[in-house]
Amino acid sequence: MNADALPWSQACENNKGPILDVVRAWMPASGTVLEIGTGTGQHVVHFARALPGLHWYPTDRPGTLDTATARIRQAGSGTIALPEPLDVLAWPESITGPFDGVFSANTAHIMGWPGVEALFAGVGRVLRPGGRFLLYGPFAYGGEHTAPSNARFHATLQQQDPDSGIRDMDDLLPLAGRHGLRLVDDVAMPANNRTLVWTRE
Repeated sequence: MNADALPWSQACENNKGPILDVVRAWMPASGTVLEIGTGTGQHVVHFARALPGLHWYPTDRPGTLDTATARIRQAGSGTIALPEPLDVLAWPESITGPFDGVFSANTAHIMGWPGVEALFAGVGRVLRPGGRFLLYGPFAYGGEHTAPSNARFHATLQQQDPDSGIRDMDDLLPLAGRHGLRLVDDVAMPANNRTLVWTRE
């Protein structure tokens, strides 16, 4: 099967360029990056082509890796490991780092709040001091959504799972602080999304 025949995400195609700009600005020129929630693998393949000094370690929930594995094999990149299963609520002992960076896109609003807590705890453990954690997606501020479409999306998510939904920075900032992560940038992205840049203290 060629890459064009694999399942793919239009949203990933739309946002991979703007996200790459933030990755290039904040990740080191060389080192190791853990990706949490690789999905279709489109992001990591795009980033690896543009940033040859970084070695990528994509992960996703158990049972969801087939598409990303096929896409990464077809890309033939020497800087992307084959995806490994990672459930943030049962963090595998094989993924310990330390990593120079962690990247995750469109995960925090899908997982329940215990998953978000586990995500930040895990990142705090595996990210080296001075390393960067880039978290992309929609976020709210002081109980307010950044656009009416985000408010509607949040309501839809909560109808499907009351524990999911767009996360508020009032909750994320203290959570991150408890795990040694400090916000250093909050970058506006297309389609009412943000990329939050955290550094490991």
